[in-house]
Amino acid sequence: MSNLSKSDEKNQNESDLAINKNEESEKESIEKDAIPHFFPTFRVKRNLYPIPILFAVFLAGILAYLTYIVAGIQVDGGYIPEDEFGALAGLLNGIIFTVMAGVSAFVIIYLIKKKGINVLKYIFGFSFAFLSYFLTIFFGEVILALSFNNLPGTNFYIVLSNTIYITMLIGTGILTILMIYKYFTSTSLYLKNFVVLYIGLMTGAQLGVIMPWWTSLAILIGLSLWDMFAVLYKKGPIRQMVDLASEDIEELAEEKDLTEEEIQEKIESGELEYDTSKLEIGIGDIAFYSMLTSTALIFSNTLFNLPVIQSIFVMIFTAIAIIFGTGITIAGLKRNKLLPGLPISIFLGIGTMLLSIFVFSLI
Repeated sequence: MSNLSKSDEKNQNESDLAINKNEESEKESIEKDAIPHFFPTFRVKRNLYPIPILFAVFLAGILAYLTYIVAGIQVDGGYIPEDEFGALAGLLNGIIFTVMAGVSAFVIIYLIKKKGINVLKYIFGFSFAFLSYFLTIFFGEVILALSFNNLPGTNFYIVLSNTIYITMLIGTGILTILMIYKYFTSTSLYLKNFVVLYIGLMTGAQLGVIMPWWTSLAILIGLSLWDMFAVLYKKGPIRQMVDLASEDIEELAEEKDLTEEEIQEKIESGELEYDTSKLEIGIGDIAFYSMLTSTALIFSNTLFNLPVIQSIFVMIFTAIAIIFGTGITIAGLKRNKLLPGLPISIFLGIGTMLLSIFVFSLI
């Protein structure tokens, strides 16, 4: 082994760096096929991914706080009441919801195989319309009640309140129909993202309100485990759904005259990688991220008796953990066509939430 002078060593390092940069630039990137426009995903550039998530989780937290704590609307939405059976009820509720999600997913896959991918338009259309209308009315009633709560109970304010309520019912119905119509007929990315974000955060906020503590944890953990199966398993329903809608690996294999196995080997070895400059965040991911932060804000205050300001910090720390977990998942997308969006973010979020509650309870 020969010794190099400092100048020679510097030149050698610069040469190695240039070679590494060239290798990086020569590494081929596979552009993923865009899934159909009507799929409920929020499309965003990679460097902007925290923005929609943070917007959703914080707005959902505010709605949940106003509903549960300020308005006092506290409903046990579990099938088995936690007041009577405690944590066991939460566990059973979580299992029930997870099983229902699994069965529904396989039914949808069956319908797709029988009727084609466009059957999803009807499924998504009905689901979006139902959720959009009733969630808007639900939180609209809360805001309306809070707005008139401290006003005099005169005939004028009663008539005004009723007029606003009726207008809200009719107006929400009309806007919902228009929104769903435009969602499926327009190619506007802004409209698509708005609908996905709106329904996702509203769903998460309501789940945070109506699901008690143990049930919320069981649902989040159960659905995260289900998400892993549904996405990572070759015959998982979400993977099948995406595979039926896009065939990028097969097309690339034909183009390069390689087998699909050889393409996959090149991806695993790092010779090829998926393009992650643009991302698709599922509506379910947004909904359950929002549910977790809403749960963190509500129950850290009501169940663990933390002051409001500390509960807000619990929610903030939980949101940061979710963002961090999402970043880890995104990093793995370079070598994977599809990854579950829930597990890492939800588990980190739950861990951070519990740790934050514990630390604040000691102060």
